[in-house]
Amino acid sequence: MRFVFITQYYPPEIGAAPTRLQAIAEQLARLGHEVEVVTARPNYPRGRFFDGSGWRFYVRELRNGIVVHRVWLYPAIGGGFGRVLNYATFCLTSIFGLLRAKRPDYLFVESPPLITSIPARLASLVWGAPYIFNVADLWPDAAVEAGFIRKGLIYRLMLRVESWSYHNAAYVNAATEGIRDALTGKKGLPAEKVHFLPNGADVVRYRPREPDVHLKKQLGLEGKRIILWAGTIGYSHGLEYVLRAAKLLEVQPEIHFLFLGDGSARSRLQELKTDLNLQNVTFRNPVPIEELPPYYSIAECGLASLTSLPLHEGARPSKIFAVLASAKPLIFVGRGECARLVELANAGIVVPPEDAPALARQILDLFRDHELIRQLGENGRRFVTAHFQWSDLVVKWLECLHPTPALPIKAARISATP
Repeated sequence: MRFVFITQYYPPEIGAAPTRLQAIAEQLARLGHEVEVVTARPNYPRGRFFDGSGWRFYVRELRNGIVVHRVWLYPAIGGGFGRVLNYATFCLTSIFGLLRAKRPDYLFVESPPLITSIPARLASLVWGAPYIFNVADLWPDAAVEAGFIRKGLIYRLMLRVESWSYHNAAYVNAATEGIRDALTGKKGLPAEKVHFLPNGADVVRYRPREPDVHLKKQLGLEGKRIILWAGTIGYSHGLEYVLRAAKLLEVQPEIHFLFLGDGSARSRLQELKTDLNLQNVTFRNPVPIEELPPYYSIAECGLASLTSLPLHEGARPSKIFAVLASAKPLIFVGRGECARLVELANAGIVVPPEDAPALARQILDLFRDHELIRQLGENGRRFVTAHFQWSDLVVKWLECLHPTPALPIKAARISATP
């Protein structure tokens, strides 16, 4: 089959959407399907074009064997009118990218932003090809709970766009159980229209490795036991509480927090680091997905965090799967679906959100037990290999689309490296 992805976010950008979509696209290509991607010029989560990307309106490139059509948009992060322009311009310019793509059997549309369904519907009508709406966050509900918009005219308009998007889609993917239940519950979609396509891990790329001592030396972190955050640094993550926990952990100077990423909250967190005079916290710029494994090799644990907003009850941050696949314990700050997953896998510790003293205590307890750290890491690796390999997830999803596939897709499964 032939797929065209429409997504505002794609590597070399970092974050959940780029990571997820590259993994799905590459897995489809490995299985023998043809994939093209229509996306924006790289700008997220910095809110400005990446170095060297320039202001050209359109660029065609080949990334890991996949044709990528990149179009201009107005770069912006955060809220306000700038972010509205950010979404609206991609909605318009993506049409130009679609004109450069071949007619697919399916369009694969990433949401949010919600309005990406508009160019997808236009292309669907022109090509006579159905589109699949991939829901990673329930907009506009999530936008209201996060405080980005209020329940007024804009909210009601977004509800109409949401309903229209679901109605016109051939299928709607849910990235979490919470989203799936909401789609078939209060959103009223028939169960047969909703497919479950959760985040997963490439267990070949992310696997147990010997620590990269050269990288550790380059970072100036020799002798440190590293807790690694790798991904977007946003306001919804509540990382100010992690920094306050780091202040309480100064009595154990070998414990060090490494934040590898960028985003709307980074500058504020760096100011807080200065205010607290933290010597056990380092911020580094994000690196491409392909360069992440060595960072996990030098980490003692991975870190994921979400604030106590109700919308986070059904969230599964994509970064957790790379941590577990790398055989590292996960420190998860939050509640809900992700917390239950960590507990089910017995692959880390779960700490209530927005409680710096509790986080500091539990990290100290964990770091006192080297054997426990090793065992939790092994548990996580086994759990992801058994349940969340991208190779398995995509095969199962394809079977829902195409029950009698012409391609021998099961034979293309990538085996896990222990």
